[in-house]
Amino acid sequence: MKKLIKSSVLKALSIIFVLSVSFTVANAQQKKTTLINPDDAVFLFVDHQSGLVQTVHSMPVGELRNNLTALAKASELLHIPAIYTASVPTGPNGPTLPEIKDNAPNAKYVIRQGEINAWDSKEFVNAVKATGKKTIIISGMWTSVCVVYPALSALGEGYTVYAVADASGDITPEAHNLAMLRLTQAGAIPVTCGAVLPELMKDWRRKEAGDFAKILAQMVPNFQAVIEQYYKAQEVAKSVK
Repeated sequence: MKKLIKSSVLKALSIIFVLSVSFTVANAQQKKTTLINPDDAVFLFVDHQSGLVQTVHSMPVGELRNNLTALAKASELLHIPAIYTASVPTGPNGPTLPEIKDNAPNAKYVIRQGEINAWDSKEFVNAVKATGKKTIIISGMWTSVCVVYPALSALGEGYTVYAVADASGDITPEAHNLAMLRLTQAGAIPVTCGAVLPELMKDWRRKEAGDFAKILAQMVPNFQAVIEQYYKAQEVAKSVK
Protein backbone atom coordinates (compact mmCIF):
# COMPACT_ATOMS: atom_id res chain seq x y z
CA MET A 1 0.00 0.00 0.00
CA LYS A 2 2.80 2.42 0.90
CA LYS A 3 4.51 1.74 -2.43
CA LEU A 4 1.22 2.34 -4.25
CA ILE A 5 0.67 5.64 -2.43
CA LYS A 6 4.25 6.75 -3.10
CA SER A 7 3.90 5.85 -6.77
CA SER A 8 0.64 7.81 -7.01
CA VAL A 9 2.23 10.83 -5.33
CA LEU A 10 5.20 10.72 -7.72
CA LYS A 11 2.89 10.54 -10.73
CA ALA A 12 0.80 13.43 -9.40
CA LEU A 13 3.89 15.55 -8.82
CA SER A 14 5.15 14.78 -12.31
CA ILE A 15 1.83 15.85 -13.83
CA ILE A 16 1.80 19.04 -11.75
CA PHE A 17 5.38 19.73 -12.80
CA VAL A 18 4.64 19.32 -16.51
CA LEU A 19 1.47 21.42 -16.35
CA SER A 20 3.16 24.15 -14.32
CA VAL A 21 6.14 24.31 -16.65
CA SER A 22 3.83 24.45 -19.67
CA PHE A 23 1.86 27.30 -18.11
CA THR A 24 5.00 29.20 -17.13
CA VAL A 25 6.63 28.74 -20.52
CA ALA A 26 3.45 29.86 -22.28
CA ASN A 27 3.37 33.04 -20.20
CA ALA A 28 7.03 33.73 -20.91
CA GLN A 29 6.96 32.73 -24.56
CA GLN A 30 7.76 36.17 -25.94
CA LYS A 31 10.88 36.39 -23.77
CA LYS A 32 12.25 32.93 -24.55
CA THR A 33 12.18 32.68 -28.32
CA THR A 34 15.87 33.41 -28.88
CA LEU A 35 18.27 30.51 -29.28
CA ILE A 36 21.52 30.46 -27.33
CA ASN A 37 24.34 32.52 -28.77
CA PRO A 38 27.44 30.32 -28.21
CA ASP A 39 29.64 33.41 -28.25
CA ASP A 40 27.80 34.70 -25.19
CA ALA A 41 27.67 31.44 -23.21
CA VAL A 42 29.53 30.05 -20.21
CA PHE A 43 29.17 26.64 -18.57
CA LEU A 44 28.87 26.55 -14.77
CA PHE A 45 29.35 23.22 -13.01
CA VAL A 46 28.38 23.54 -9.37
CA ASP A 47 29.27 20.97 -6.71
CA HIS A 48 29.52 17.84 -8.80
CA GLN A 49 31.35 16.19 -5.91
CA SER A 50 32.08 12.58 -5.02
CA GLY A 51 30.25 12.75 -1.69
CA LEU A 52 27.15 14.47 -3.01
CA VAL A 53 26.81 12.15 -6.00
CA GLN A 54 26.23 9.26 -3.60
CA THR A 55 23.02 10.95 -2.41
CA VAL A 56 21.50 11.41 -5.87
CA HIS A 57 18.32 9.41 -6.46
CA SER A 58 16.54 11.57 -9.05
CA MET A 59 18.14 9.75 -11.99
CA PRO A 60 20.68 6.97 -12.54
CA VAL A 61 24.06 8.30 -11.44
CA GLY A 62 25.81 6.66 -14.38
CA GLU A 63 23.63 8.60 -16.82
CA LEU A 64 24.22 11.84 -14.95
CA ARG A 65 27.98 11.38 -15.06
CA ASN A 66 27.81 10.45 -18.73
CA ASN A 67 25.89 13.65 -19.45
CA LEU A 68 28.37 15.64 -17.38
CA THR A 69 31.16 14.24 -19.52
CA ALA A 70 29.32 15.33 -22.67
CA LEU A 71 28.92 18.90 -21.41
CA ALA A 72 32.56 19.13 -20.38
CA LYS A 73 33.78 17.77 -23.71
CA ALA A 74 31.50 20.13 -25.62
CA SER A 75 32.75 23.16 -23.70
CA GLU A 76 36.29 22.30 -24.74
CA LEU A 77 35.48 21.35 -28.33
CA LEU A 78 33.30 24.40 -29.01
CA HIS A 79 35.57 26.81 -27.13
CA ILE A 80 32.92 27.83 -24.64
CA PRO A 81 34.39 28.87 -21.28
CA ALA A 82 33.63 26.69 -18.29
CA ILE A 83 33.88 27.26 -14.56
CA TYR A 84 33.48 24.58 -11.93
CA THR A 85 33.30 25.00 -8.19
CA ALA A 86 33.29 22.77 -5.14
CA SER A 87 32.15 23.42 -1.59
CA VAL A 88 34.91 22.47 0.86
CA PRO A 89 36.24 19.56 -1.23
CA THR A 90 38.31 18.32 1.71
CA GLY A 91 35.10 17.77 3.70
CA PRO A 92 32.23 15.27 3.44
CA ASN A 93 31.09 16.61 0.06
CA GLY A 94 34.32 15.28 -1.39
CA PRO A 95 36.41 16.31 -4.40
CA THR A 96 34.99 17.26 -7.77
CA LEU A 97 34.11 14.36 -10.04
CA PRO A 98 36.91 13.76 -12.58
CA GLU A 99 34.56 14.04 -15.57
CA ILE A 100 34.92 17.82 -15.59
CA LYS A 101 38.67 18.35 -15.27
CA ASP A 102 39.57 15.34 -17.40
CA ASN A 103 37.41 16.52 -20.30
CA ALA A 104 37.62 20.29 -19.89
CA PRO A 105 41.23 20.95 -18.83
CA ASN A 106 40.89 24.66 -19.56
CA ALA A 107 37.95 25.10 -17.19
CA LYS A 108 38.57 27.42 -14.25
CA TYR A 109 38.29 25.87 -10.80
CA VAL A 110 36.99 27.82 -7.81
CA ILE A 111 37.12 26.29 -4.33
CA ARG A 112 34.56 27.68 -1.89
CA GLN A 113 35.31 27.70 1.81
CA GLY A 114 31.74 27.41 3.05
CA GLU A 115 29.34 29.45 0.94
CA ILE A 116 26.32 27.27 0.18
CA ASN A 117 25.23 29.56 -2.64
CA ALA A 118 28.12 29.66 -5.09
CA TRP A 119 27.04 33.17 -6.06
CA ASP A 120 27.95 34.32 -2.55
CA SER A 121 31.58 33.54 -3.39
CA LYS A 122 33.24 36.67 -4.75
CA GLU A 123 35.89 34.58 -6.49
CA PHE A 124 33.23 32.54 -8.27
CA VAL A 125 31.21 35.57 -9.35
CA ASN A 126 34.35 37.37 -10.47
CA ALA A 127 35.31 34.34 -12.55
CA VAL A 128 31.90 34.42 -14.25
CA LYS A 129 32.12 38.16 -14.88
CA ALA A 130 35.66 37.82 -16.23
CA THR A 131 34.34 35.71 -19.12
CA GLY A 132 32.24 38.63 -20.30
CA LYS A 133 29.40 36.20 -21.05
CA LYS A 134 25.79 36.87 -20.05
CA THR A 135 24.26 33.48 -20.86
CA ILE A 136 24.80 30.85 -18.17
CA ILE A 137 24.39 27.12 -18.76
CA ILE A 138 24.32 25.65 -15.27
CA SER A 139 24.22 22.17 -13.78
CA GLY A 140 25.00 20.78 -10.36
CA MET A 141 23.99 18.71 -7.39
CA TRP A 142 21.81 19.06 -5.52
CA THR A 143 19.49 20.73 -8.03
CA SER A 144 17.39 22.30 -5.28
CA VAL A 145 20.39 23.98 -3.68
CA CYS A 146 23.53 24.11 -5.78
CA VAL A 147 21.71 24.91 -9.02
CA VAL A 148 18.72 26.89 -7.76
CA TYR A 149 20.56 29.32 -5.48
CA PRO A 150 23.21 30.62 -7.92
CA ALA A 151 20.75 30.50 -10.82
CA LEU A 152 18.28 32.73 -9.00
CA SER A 153 21.09 35.07 -7.98
CA ALA A 154 22.35 35.29 -11.55
CA LEU A 155 18.85 35.94 -12.87
CA GLY A 156 18.57 38.77 -10.37
CA GLU A 157 21.69 40.34 -11.88
CA GLY A 158 20.38 40.19 -15.43
CA TYR A 159 21.93 36.98 -16.70
CA THR A 160 20.05 34.57 -18.94
CA VAL A 161 20.14 31.14 -17.30
CA TYR A 162 19.71 27.69 -18.81
CA ALA A 163 19.44 24.87 -16.27
CA VAL A 164 20.54 21.46 -17.55
CA ALA A 165 18.15 19.01 -15.91
CA ASP A 166 19.86 15.74 -16.79
CA ALA A 167 23.33 16.87 -15.70
CA SER A 168 21.92 17.80 -12.29
CA GLY A 169 20.71 15.57 -9.51
CA ASP A 170 18.92 15.62 -6.19
CA ILE A 171 18.05 13.34 -3.29
CA THR A 172 14.61 12.45 -4.69
CA PRO A 173 12.77 12.87 -7.99
CA GLU A 174 10.35 15.22 -6.20
CA ALA A 175 13.18 17.45 -4.99
CA HIS A 176 14.68 17.64 -8.47
CA ASN A 177 11.36 18.25 -10.26
CA LEU A 178 10.25 20.94 -7.85
CA ALA A 179 13.65 22.61 -8.12
CA MET A 180 13.35 22.69 -11.91
CA LEU A 181 9.85 24.09 -11.53
CA ARG A 182 11.10 26.81 -9.21
CA LEU A 183 13.83 27.70 -11.68
CA THR A 184 11.38 27.86 -14.57
CA GLN A 185 8.94 30.03 -12.66
CA ALA A 186 11.80 32.38 -11.80
CA GLY A 187 12.70 32.78 -15.48
CA ALA A 188 15.40 30.18 -16.03
CA ILE A 189 15.11 27.95 -19.08
CA PRO A 190 15.06 24.18 -18.49
CA VAL A 191 17.00 22.10 -20.99
CA THR A 192 18.55 18.67 -21.39
CA CYS A 193 22.02 17.85 -22.66
CA GLY A 194 20.52 16.50 -25.85
CA ALA A 195 18.79 19.82 -26.46
CA VAL A 196 21.45 22.31 -25.47
CA LEU A 197 24.50 20.76 -27.15
CA PRO A 198 23.16 20.84 -30.75
CA GLU A 199 21.95 24.37 -30.05
CA LEU A 200 25.54 25.33 -29.29
CA MET A 201 26.98 23.37 -32.22
CA LYS A 202 24.54 25.00 -34.68
CA ASP A 203 25.90 23.54 -37.93
CA TRP A 204 27.10 20.07 -38.98
CA ARG A 205 29.36 21.69 -41.56
CA ARG A 206 31.69 22.91 -38.83
CA LYS A 207 35.14 21.33 -38.67
CA GLU A 208 34.28 20.02 -35.18
CA ALA A 209 31.39 17.93 -36.54
CA GLY A 210 33.18 14.58 -36.33
CA ASP A 211 34.24 15.04 -32.72
CA PHE A 212 30.86 16.46 -31.81
CA ALA A 213 29.15 13.38 -33.24
CA LYS A 214 31.36 11.24 -31.00
CA ILE A 215 30.20 13.23 -27.97
CA LEU A 216 26.57 12.62 -28.88
CA ALA A 217 27.27 8.94 -29.50
CA GLN A 218 28.81 8.59 -26.05
CA MET A 219 25.90 10.41 -24.45
CA VAL A 220 23.24 8.52 -26.43
CA PRO A 221 24.60 5.01 -27.08
CA ASN A 222 21.99 4.21 -29.74
CA PHE A 223 23.20 7.23 -31.70
CA GLN A 224 26.44 5.30 -32.18
CA ALA A 225 24.57 3.20 -34.75
CA VAL A 226 23.77 6.36 -36.69
CA ILE A 227 27.44 7.34 -36.73
CA GLU A 228 28.53 3.86 -37.81
CA GLN A 229 25.95 3.92 -40.60
CA TYR A 230 27.22 7.30 -41.78
CA TYR A 231 30.88 6.27 -41.89
CA LYS A 232 29.98 3.03 -43.67
CA ALA A 233 28.06 5.00 -46.28
CA GLN A 234 31.10 7.25 -46.74
CA GLU A 235 33.33 4.22 -47.26
CA VAL A 236 30.96 2.81 -49.86
CA ALA A 237 30.75 6.15 -51.65
CA LYS A 238 34.54 6.40 -51.82
CA SER A 239 34.90 2.85 -53.13
CA VAL A 240 32.41 3.57 -55.91
CA LYS A 241 34.47 6.53 -57.04
